[in-house]
Amino acid sequence: MRWRGGDAVGAREWRGIVEQKFGVVARGLDRFNRRHPWSHNDHYHRWLLRMLPDRRCTALDVGCGAGVLARSLAGSSIALSRSMRTRRWRPRLGVRSKGWASRCASRTSRRTPTRPSPAGLDVITMVAVLHHLDPEPSLRRAGELLRPGGRLLVIGLAGIGEPLDVAVDLASAALNPLVGLVKHPRAVRIPPPPDPMPMRDPDHTFGELRELAGRVLPGARLRRRLFFRYTLAWTKPAVG
Repeated sequence: MRWRGGDAVGAREWRGIVEQKFGVVARGLDRFNRRHPWSHNDHYHRWLLRMLPDRRCTALDVGCGAGVLARSLAGSSIALSRSMRTRRWRPRLGVRSKGWASRCASRTSRRTPTRPSPAGLDVITMVAVLHHLDPEPSLRRAGELLRPGGRLLVIGLAGIGEPLDVAVDLASAALNPLVGLVKHPRAVRIPPPPDPMPMRDPDHTFGELRELAGRVLPGARLRRRLFFRYTLAWTKPAVG
């Protein structure tokens, strides 16, 4: 087992290390997990919905994928505006890759907003998105777009950087098949189609992200989570 100081060990490299040391067990777990799949991202949507601020008239879900979270936000007193497209928000958050989608939700109007409210957004969410972006300008810009009292909520992936990261990942690997058996008890016989969403390994460790958030978003709360995720929550301070 190894880690490289502050350098991230990506998911593929970490799987390679596990494969070398625990090959038979790792391959068996992988086969089992494929037969009982479940979404680590969707698992933490409940946390995200619990963390929504009391005021949630406007929200931006960055990189919304198939729109699962956007629909949940629409059911949380936020009416979804479906025509808010990537091209309007990509420059604002520094997103350059094709295929990224964003949606803006508004409770007060179903008309497409052409620009953020002067007062700022109430909620910005990022689920498995931040590691695709340059994190420092993205977090900084998200903070600028929020209104005072608005909240940034992130469910993210981070590389292996220190022994505690290894311990949490090992615990996640052990618990993952048990959760899969509960959530998806009927075994999948036909492999699902490849995920159409873009995939990449994280370049930053949890420790690096914690240090970055401390500088860019003072008071941000980051927590390592099971199942290869971390969460970040930050509320923009009131003016004055």
